[in-house]
Amino acid sequence: MDTYSSKFSAHHVVLFPFMSKGHIIPILNLARLLLRRGMAVTMFTTTGNRPFIAESLADTSVFIIDIPFPQNAPEIPPGVESTDLLPSMSLFFSFCKATKQMQSMVEEKLQGLVRVQPVSFMVSDGFLWWTFESATKFGLPRLVFTGMNQFVSCVSRAVFEDRLLDRAESDDELITVTRFPWIKVTRNDFNTVMPNPNGPTMEVFIDQVKSMSNSSGYIVNSFYELEKVYIDNWNSEKRPKVWCVGPLCLAEPELEPQKKPFWIQWLDQKLAQGCSVLYVAFGSQAEVPSEQLQQIAMGLQESKANFLWVLRKKESESILDEGFEETVKGRGIVVKQWVDQRQILKHQCIEGFLSHCGWNSALESICYGVPILAWPMIAEQALNARMVVEEIKVGLRVESTCNGMKPGFVKWDGLMKVVKELMEGEMGKQVRKRVKQVAELAKMAMADSDGSSWQTLDLLINELCNKKQDVRL
Repeated sequence: MDTYSSKFSAHHVVLFPFMSKGHIIPILNLARLLLRRGMAVTMFTTTGNRPFIAESLADTSVFIIDIPFPQNAPEIPPGVESTDLLPSMSLFFSFCKATKQMQSMVEEKLQGLVRVQPVSFMVSDGFLWWTFESATKFGLPRLVFTGMNQFVSCVSRAVFEDRLLDRAESDDELITVTRFPWIKVTRNDFNTVMPNPNGPTMEVFIDQVKSMSNSSGYIVNSFYELEKVYIDNWNSEKRPKVWCVGPLCLAEPELEPQKKPFWIQWLDQKLAQGCSVLYVAFGSQAEVPSEQLQQIAMGLQESKANFLWVLRKKESESILDEGFEETVKGRGIVVKQWVDQRQILKHQCIEGFLSHCGWNSALESICYGVPILAWPMIAEQALNARMVVEEIKVGLRVESTCNGMKPGFVKWDGLMKVVKELMEGEMGKQVRKRVKQVAELAKMAMADSDGSSWQTLDLLINELCNKKQDVRL
């Protein structure tokens, strides 16, 4: 162990990600950053999610504790232990609520763990609100991971605290955010963020907000140079404090697959031909109607752009029966299985990403210098899209029948137009140049020892561990 890594070797951290690939993967990368500092790391998860985590961290010393996911949870089908497998995202909050049944067993495991090796602090997902109670019982500082950027947190807080949405006469009327007057939002941008105030999900949402506000801080998967205005704003006015330690995707080892999958081989062919390719993917959560998929297929077909489109199998059935793959053969392929998105985005021929603007995907695209075509679907993605297009200017927006950043139905000709602009037009050249500049800032932030995110994580560990030591004394 070198001198630097021995600096924190006496410390032990518990990590507990939410049961969703988009929330698990950043925490796996955080574990690697903690291990590089010589810290001991224990990861809590469910039995069904253990294999993915164990495989991802097979080259590390992370200790994994798995807890059975509640059986017979209301509305949740048997065997579903990840939101990626939910039959509908309308069951999301029911899934969140079911996780609380794990609390007693988690605390039993924690009790045994702290007897063997004292724990310095816990990092758990914001959706696992009850872990704050568990951490408190054992005197552990609890940090919250939300998976969101700081732009979304600050803008949302400003909009709701100042009741700005009440001023709008329609869902698509642009409203100026008074605390950040260069930003304009619509009610549509928030329709998928807040649960129904009269629905059963509001209670869970309120519990999550309360536990986060009482925690010891927020870990944010972003970096200071990207969001300094919003980080400084939050930390000057609000507690708990925000700690930006990303982009966490850059902490993941760059491993080349022993055998290249067919889609990477196809990209290699396109590179050899001197062709640029558009990557198309909408994440594992959003439900895209079949009629919208058909419009996407037609838009891609008529754009004449080369493209690689990743689809879930059940989605692909609605377009592939019509001979789409044969029609675009030679310049477009459809992949119907899980892919390593980073391998695609870092490929030299990828020149654009038609994305749902989930923060993990947007940040990965930024890190690899790939401009984004923003098409938000659910959750806070509409605000992510505003950040990508209007704030940091690394992407263009997909136009739809709905004003504001939350699209309604997108017609094929509108998609064709914006794809052409990104891949061939002047605006595409501008955002491509800008995203490559931001990519360099991201790499600098994660540089060992002197990067802003590296230093922030060191400061966080020092502050939490010293505070806990003072309490013991």
